Amino acid sequence: MELASSPLSTPTTGGGIPRTASPGSQVLDNGTNIGSASGRKASFGGGALGQNFAMERRGSAESGPARRGSRRGSGVVMTPGGAPVVYHTRTDEDREFPHAEKKTIADLLRKYESLLTLTPQRMRMIVHAIEETLDKGLQKDGQIVPMIPTFVFGWPTGEEVGEYLALDLGGTNLRVCLVDLQGHGKFEVTQTKYRLTEEQKQEDGQKLLDFCAECLDNFITNTLGRTENDPMLPLGFTFSYPCSQLRIDHGELIRWTKGFGAPNIEGHDVAAMFASSLKRLNVNAELTALINDTTGTLIASNYVDPNTKIAVIFGTGCNAAYMETAGNIPKMSSVGLEADQGMAINCEWGAFDSFDHQHLPRTKYDIIIDESSNKPGEQSFEKMIAGLYLGEVFRLILCELIDSGDLFLGQNTYKLEKAYAFDTAFLSLMESDPTDELLTIIGVFSHFFGIETTLEERQFFRQLAVLIGTRAARLSACGIAAIVSKKGYLEKGCAVGADGSLYNKYPNFANRVHAALVDIFGEKGKRIVTHHAEDGSGVGSAIIAAMTKARKEKGFYVDY
Repeated sequence: MELASSPLSTPTTGGGIPRTASPGSQVLDNGTNIGSASGRKASFGGGALGQNFAMERRGSAESGPARRGSRRGSGVVMTPGGAPVVYHTRTDEDREFPHAEKKTIADLLRKYESLLTLTPQRMRMIVHAIEETLDKGLQKDGQIVPMIPTFVFGWPTGEEVGEYLALDLGGTNLRVCLVDLQGHGKFEVTQTKYRLTEEQKQEDGQKLLDFCAECLDNFITNTLGRTENDPMLPLGFTFSYPCSQLRIDHGELIRWTKGFGAPNIEGHDVAAMFASSLKRLNVNAELTALINDTTGTLIASNYVDPNTKIAVIFGTGCNAAYMETAGNIPKMSSVGLEADQGMAINCEWGAFDSFDHQHLPRTKYDIIIDESSNKPGEQSFEKMIAGLYLGEVFRLILCELIDSGDLFLGQNTYKLEKAYAFDTAFLSLMESDPTDELLTIIGVFSHFFGIETTLEERQFFRQLAVLIGTRAARLSACGIAAIVSKKGYLEKGCAVGADGSLYNKYPNFANRVHAALVDIFGEKGKRIVTHHAEDGSGVGSAIIAAMTKARKEKGFYVDY
C-alpha cells in the first residue's frame, strides 16, 4: 500500500518500504531518523553517526560536573551523503533511549480520545442515516447499499433433515463441509479447511473457482470416501461478496470486498461459472443455492433459536442480514410475491456512506486507508469497523507520532512503517494484557518490531487500542440499531446472531456493542441482545440448500 497522497506519506527507500519523516528530514539507510536542520528532534540508531553521538555524550559527561538528570545539547554531524545536519539532544544517564514524557503521553491520549470517541448523539444521527439508506436500497436497484433479496423464502421450520454439502469462500480460508441436518435444531458437521494465498485472491476469477472445485472434489473423494457411483449431493455455496441475485442458484458479482481483486468475474454470474468448474472437473455435487455468509448465519441461528431476527458479521469485513416482507421491497414487485411473504435480505451495509462520505466521522487515518486501498471510495463503513483495518489505524497513528518525534527516539522503526504491518490481533493482545508491567505489549513491540518501550508508552498503546476497538463496536451497534428501528423490534426485543473474528475474539467487543445500544435507545436497548451465531457459512448454507430443495419439490416459486 502506498501512502503517497497522504499527510503521513514518505519517499520509498530501497526495498520498497515507505519511510515516515518530516519534510527535509534525513533518514539513514538503516532506517533511523536523524532529524533535520530545521530543528527536528534527532534520533540515532548505530553506525558511525551513532558512535559520534556516543562520543559527544561521553565528552559532555567528562567535562561537566558529576550529576544525574537530563542535559540538553546540540551539534552538527555529517551524513554519509555529505550533508550537514543539526541535531538537538536531551539525554538521561539512567536511560538507554530517550522516550516521551508522562505529560506528553497524557496530551496525546486526550487528542486521540477526541478524534475516536463517538457520542450518543452522533450515533443516533448515524442510525437515522443508515435506516434511510437501507430503505433506498429496497426501493430500487443500483443503490450504494444494495439490499439484495436472497430468494431465501422465510424462516426454516427447524425440521429440515438430510446430508448436504457446503462450500465457504471466505476472506482467509476456503472451507468444505458435509452437514448432517437432524431436525429439531440439531446437526453434525464434518469439515476441512484450505488456505487461500494472496496470489489466488488476485489471479483470474475462473482459476479461483476451479481451485474451489478441486478442493471440493478432494473433500468428497478423500475425506468422505464417496465415489462417482454414489448419489450426487446438493451443495450450498457460501460466496460472501455482494452479488445481485435473480434466483437462489444465480449471483452476479457486484464488486469484490475483503481484499479480493480477481479479474474477469465482477459483473459475471458466479454460480454459472462455478457450475462449469464442477462439470469440467467432474465433481460429484449439484449446486443448489448460492448464498452470502450473513444470510446463512441468519438462517442457521434462527434454526437453533427462533428469537434470532438479525444476523451480523464482524470479521475481515462486516455485513448484516434480516428477514423483510415482500410488501416492503418495491423493487421485487415484478416477482408477484404475497405482501407478507418473508424474504431474507443481504444488506451489504459495509458500503454505507461510500463515495459521498457525509455521515461517518472519518479521521485522516481512515482517509489514508481508503485512498490507499484497492477500492478507493468504496466500503466506507466496513473500513472503519472490520478487523482488516483496525490494526492499520493504530499503525498510522504510531507513524504520525514517530514522525513528530514523540515516540521511539533513537530506535529503528522501519518495520512499523510497512503498510498493514500491525495486525488487529496485536490490538486484541494489548487490550487483554493482564500484567502490571504490560509484558505482552513489550513482547509485541520487541519481538515483531525490535522496539523498546516504557511503561508509560505501553499504557498509552493499550488505551489507544481501547479507543480504536470501542469506536468499531459503537459503529457496529449503529448498524444493528438501524435494523431494529426499521423493523420495530425494540418493544419486544430480539436476539442478534453475531459471528466473525472481531466479535468472537476481540476483548469486550460484544459488551461495547451492548453498551452502545443502551446509549442509542436508552434502557430499552438492553432488550436487544447479541450472541455467538451458529455456523452460517457451513450449517446455514446447508439449511438453505435443504429449504430450497423442499420448496421446489412443493412447486413453490420453482423459477426462483
